[in-house]
Amino acid sequence: MQGKKAVTTTVLAIITIAVGVLLMLSPTDMNASGPGAAYFTNTPLVTQDGNTVHFYDDLIKGKSVVINFIYTECGDSCPLETAKLAQVQRLLGDRVGKDIFFYSISIDPKRDSPQMLKAYAKKFHAGPGWFFLTGKKEDIELVRRKLGQAAAADQNQLTDHSTSLVIGDEPTGQWMRDSSMDDARYIATMVSDWLSSWRNHKGGQSYEQAGRSDAPSTDRGTYLFKSRCAACHTVGGGDSIGPDLRGVTAVRDHQWLSRFIQTPDKVLAERDPIATALLKKYNGVTMPNLRLGKVDAEALMEYLRKGSNPDQASAAPATSAKSRNR
Repeated sequence: MQGKKAVTTTVLAIITIAVGVLLMLSPTDMNASGPGAAYFTNTPLVTQDGNTVHFYDDLIKGKSVVINFIYTECGDSCPLETAKLAQVQRLLGDRVGKDIFFYSISIDPKRDSPQMLKAYAKKFHAGPGWFFLTGKKEDIELVRRKLGQAAAADQNQLTDHSTSLVIGDEPTGQWMRDSSMDDARYIATMVSDWLSSWRNHKGGQSYEQAGRSDAPSTDRGTYLFKSRCAACHTVGGGDSIGPDLRGVTAVRDHQWLSRFIQTPDKVLAERDPIATALLKKYNGVTMPNLRLGKVDAEALMEYLRKGSNPDQASAAPATSAKSRNR
């Protein structure tokens, strides 16, 4: 009898301790499943479609992911970051939404409602498997801290946010941080092959077979276009997120084009008719201020001039309706 009583007392003590621990946990911790959730947390977020998801269980577990932090009113890095990810999405094809997922998390949840994020996603041609997320400010800040993306104490939590991508593969436990301005093909390779220990790698061309059209260049204009402009523009390849820039140096005033490249936000704020027309035509996507100087602008314009068909470029008068919408 005394032995049974001792066992019963021990069991009750264990249950009491367990209940006490559960009472001390937050609802988010109680819903967390597994050691991954214990770190990443299972904090709830809301997608651009208005669906509530849990950060670890629904977004991270068993997946390869690319995560960045944005806000829709950002006029500097965010549009370029998003356009770069759109490039990566095209390179990865239908794997995005199957085993690879993109998460763009708003750091301005007060303004960025699901409806705002859905409209923003549409501007950049975001496809299935790319989620734009909002939620409670404190939940988003918790996720930022867990991913090492929180603003420093002396920084503005909004305007000084990190422009890094957090790239990870939960099954292998491999994680890395990379610049959102990096080459889209490099980012795609890191996500699809390296982080998953090459388990999904598909053979491609040899070095001898591969073309050299995208080889690194020492030309300043070429470098700037490929690293800063190609995410939104082509030269002769048709409109993308932004306009095709073929012939633009012939149909635009040189000084206007130079100033627009350097300070597009200021030109638009002045209600310049050309800048306003471009904004309307291209779904409200603002050209970001890339902090380029006059020398950079001149190098870019020379690149565009050389890359355009001189005959076709000179055939379009600067005052035509077509040129006003380029």
